Amino acid sequence: MSSRRLVASVTVWQAVASACYYAVFAATPFVREAFDLSRFLVGVLVAAMTLGYTLLLFPSGAIVDAFGERPVFVVGLVALGGGALAVALAPSTPVLFVAALVLGGAYATAMPATNRAIVASVPPGERGFALGLKQVGVTAGSGAAALVVVNLAPTVGTWTDGMAALGVLAVGVGGAFALGYRGEPGDGRLRRIDLGSLRGNGPYVALTAAGVFLGAGLFTTVGYLTLSLTESVAVGAAVAGIGFALLQVAGAVGRVAAGTLADRLARRRDLRPVRATTTVLLGQMGLGVLFLGGFALSPPPVFALVLVVGVGLTVVGFTGLYYSCLAAIVAEGEVGTATAGGQTALNVGALLAPPAFGLVTDASSYGVAWALLAVVVLVGVGLVALVPRRL
Repeated sequence: MSSRRLVASVTVWQAVASACYYAVFAATPFVREAFDLSRFLVGVLVAAMTLGYTLLLFPSGAIVDAFGERPVFVVGLVALGGGALAVALAPSTPVLFVAALVLGGAYATAMPATNRAIVASVPPGERGFALGLKQVGVTAGSGAAALVVVNLAPTVGTWTDGMAALGVLAVGVGGAFALGYRGEPGDGRLRRIDLGSLRGNGPYVALTAAGVFLGAGLFTTVGYLTLSLTESVAVGAAVAGIGFALLQVAGAVGRVAAGTLADRLARRRDLRPVRATTTVLLGQMGLGVLFLGGFALSPPPVFALVLVVGVGLTVVGFTGLYYSCLAAIVAEGEVGTATAGGQTALNVGALLAPPAFGLVTDASSYGVAWALLAVVVLVGVGLVALVPRRL
């Protein structure tokens, strides 16, 4: 399989997987109403999904390194489809939270498998663009999920019909990958997870520490955007769903543009890839802090949608660079485990920040919560600045 065809196939897989996972984030207004959840419990729901995601990241990375990405692609997507169906059919709040935990655990297969597929098949000078393009699958799937679950499904039934449709789609695509995808095999040895060499890698430690704060910004924004638009900006659920889709479209543009810029910077300035990606990442997330801070000003609807696009380009659009930087500072045989570690760092932020954001909004206002979130992301930017100093 050519590298272009492989990147296209992996991007499709990522889009379907992300549609199942992020559909719950887009549907939070409906979920809150259907299960009578407080804003804090919405954050706990996001944390439950993230907990499942986090618990299985390192096992998924180890399995990918040992056996290649193909079996993980197949099993992971079928499990994601089952998780989406479980959320759609949940009869009570406890069952909903268990289904969310399962859905998150299934999504843990995504980053180690897709990143290994790219790194194993794409030349180093093109990986920034390829990883950014693959990450478009996240935003494309998320945006499509918002339109299906929030806008389309309620016109013909309920939001749960949209979730169920996405689950069926995932199972079908998983079957197609079982039949048509080969990928690169691993060495067949399932190793015990060993972070010893990574702990001694100064740039990797700094980048994963930054990931905690950057992940807090990413997942809290995704988890609360539709609620914030409906409750603080006072737009309807349909407009909020469009806003969520805009966030993801802008995130897709940001991931490709930032990755392409980093590749060009490395070639024209003769920089090491990690220095080029770090430079672009700093600028991108610095702007993201400003856009997040704009939400603290209780903007009118039109200005709020402008901020949504800005946050999408930056806070949602940074992950392609993040993974590219991770891949550049570890050995090729450690990419699966290193990716799992980096994603775990993002997820730690996602475990802690959304419930805290919900508590602040319940106790004070969305404006205060957005301002505090901007400060959290600023701390992450400071930690990213340490990466080139430790090379």
